[in-house]
Amino acid sequence: MGPTSHKLSQGRRHFQHGPIDIIAYAEGDPASVAQAHETAWQRFGKILPELVDELAELRQPVRGAGRLKGPIAKSMWQACKACLIDSDANAFLTPMAAVAGSVAQELSACYRAPGIRRAWINNGGDIALHLTENTAFSIGLFADVARLDEQQLIAGVQTDAVFKVEHGMGIAGVATSGWRGRSFSLGIADSVTVFAASASQADAAATMIANAVNVTDARIVREPANALKDDSDLGQQLVTVAVPELSQDEIHEALEAGLKKAHTLKQNGLICACVLSCQGWFVSTETTRIQRMF
Repeated sequence: MGPTSHKLSQGRRHFQHGPIDIIAYAEGDPASVAQAHETAWQRFGKILPELVDELAELRQPVRGAGRLKGPIAKSMWQACKACLIDSDANAFLTPMAAVAGSVAQELSACYRAPGIRRAWINNGGDIALHLTENTAFSIGLFADVARLDEQQLIAGVQTDAVFKVEHGMGIAGVATSGWRGRSFSLGIADSVTVFAASASQADAAATMIANAVNVTDARIVREPANALKDDSDLGQQLVTVAVPELSQDEIHEALEAGLKKAHTLKQNGLICACVLSCQGWFVSTETTRIQRMF
C-alpha cells in the first residue's frame, strides 16, 4: 500500500506509509500553511523507498566512516556516531536508533518557510519542532505507558509533567525511549525523554541513555532481539521484555547509571536536557535528585 494523507482537526495532517506514521501541525498564514503541508506530503512519499534502498547498511553497527547516501540515512548515522563517546566507543548501535527522529527532522524542514509561525512533526512520539520569535510549545510527559487504561484513553490522559519549549532555547527535537516503547531497549527505564537541538540527535541519545538505565537482577527477563522480531537490527542482542517490581535501591542505581550517561552527552553538547523515569521514580539532568513521580 502506498502513502496516504488525511486532514485532521485543528489544521493537522496525518501522513502514513508502512511503519512511518506522522502527525504534522503548523500555524501561520493559511496559504503558507497549506503550501508547507503540500511540500511535506510530496517529500513524505519518497522517504520509505529511500530508507529501504539502504536498509541493509542502516542495520549495521555504526563504525568508521559513514557510507550512506540519502539525507535521512546520513542524519541517522551522524546522530548515532556522535553518541559513541568515551566508554561507549565500541557499543552496539545501528543508525536505526535514530530513524523516527530523523524522519521527523527531515519533514520539519518543509515548514521552515516564510509565513509559518510554528510547527511540529510527531513521528510516533519523536518530535521535531519549528519555533519562531515569541513562540513556544508545551510538551507533555506520560512516564509509564503500562499505567494507561481504557478509561484514561476515553476521558483524556493526565500527563505526569509538562515542559515548555521556547524559541531561543536551542531545542528543536524531543524523543523518548524505554523498554515499554515501540522499539527494543537494553535497559529497564520506563521512559527517557531527551530534548536536543535536532530530533535525530534526541532520538539517538534517548536510545543510548535508556540502554544505560540498568541494574543486575536475575528476575529481569531478556531475550535475543531477533527471537522477537526476525529482522531486528539488534540481532542477538539481549533486550528487556519484563521487569519485576524492584527495590528502591535498585531503582536508584539504575537511574543513576542512566543519569551519568545523560550528563556525559550533555557535557559533549549532544543534548540540552533529559528526564529519566523508572517504576514511579524520576530524575533529570536539571535537578540530579531522584524523586517520587506518583
